[in-house]
Amino acid sequence: MAAEGHAPTTTEYILHHLTNWTYGKLPAGTYCDGTRVQETTSWVVAHCSEEMKAMGFNAIHLDSMAWSIGLGLIFITLFRWAAKKAHAGVPTGFLNFVEMIIEFIDKTVKDGFQHKNAFIAPLALTIFVWVFLMNLMDLVPVDWLPELAMWIAGDRHFYFKVVPTTDVNITMAMGFTVFALMIGFSIAKKGLIGFIKELTFHPFHPSFHGIGIIFAPLLIVINFTLETIALIAKPISLGLRLFGNMYAGEMIFILIATMFGAGLLIGIFGGFLQWGWAVFHILVITLQAFVFMVLTIVYMAMAHHVEDEDQFTH
Repeated sequence: MAAEGHAPTTTEYILHHLTNWTYGKLPAGTYCDGTRVQETTSWVVAHCSEEMKAMGFNAIHLDSMAWSIGLGLIFITLFRWAAKKAHAGVPTGFLNFVEMIIEFIDKTVKDGFQHKNAFIAPLALTIFVWVFLMNLMDLVPVDWLPELAMWIAGDRHFYFKVVPTTDVNITMAMGFTVFALMIGFSIAKKGLIGFIKELTFHPFHPSFHGIGIIFAPLLIVINFTLETIALIAKPISLGLRLFGNMYAGEMIFILIATMFGAGLLIGIFGGFLQWGWAVFHILVITLQAFVFMVLTIVYMAMAHHVEDEDQFTH
């Protein structure tokens, strides 16, 4: 933010809204353009981007963790309440809404997952609702919660982001969690040997007969390289797709918000833009939650698919 007693510039305003509340292990030294001295290496809350950079990997975004965990607990609480209140009659109100979501998720899973695993539908439900709730925070006016946080902290430089899915650490963690489940189910369903064969015998099937045996090792190495790259690309694309779309959406909200300080007419115009983008963004946040869920279902189906054993012998 700007220096004490001065209004922030547009750049300072944008950077402040895009910076996380960071806690980490800060090495001893002088930071924040020489205004802060860290006498000993210790775990502290960062006061500027310089300190955040110095923390490196030994840092955690407290706001992203708090909002993601908090919204997850809200999801669990509401759906648990709905499950306890469920009855054989015609549901109404919130119960009807929950039932619609569950039926939608159940149909989507049945269409994309043709195997037997009772874990997949609850996983899909959790992903869709949780990601949607985290995305939904993007519709809260960009200044409300950060201003409240600064008022509570008594610090006009206090950093506070409220949309967890605009934090690449959150989206990539979710992507690699799906990746770990995919690897786990692949090994469980195909066996370790079957999983290794899948990585080394596709897309080029090496032949172990005649002259083909000479080129078999080379084809196996090529297959392993290609399949490994394709495998690792899945969680990375899954996490970056969600992050990129939500980060861009948040950036547009912030840019529109800067118009409110540029005069009455421009501020009114900014208000219309804010409303229009919010209406469109409802579709974006829902679509991103749906895409993340559907891709997870597809990856789980791929993990459960067992190839015919005889194709590896030809």
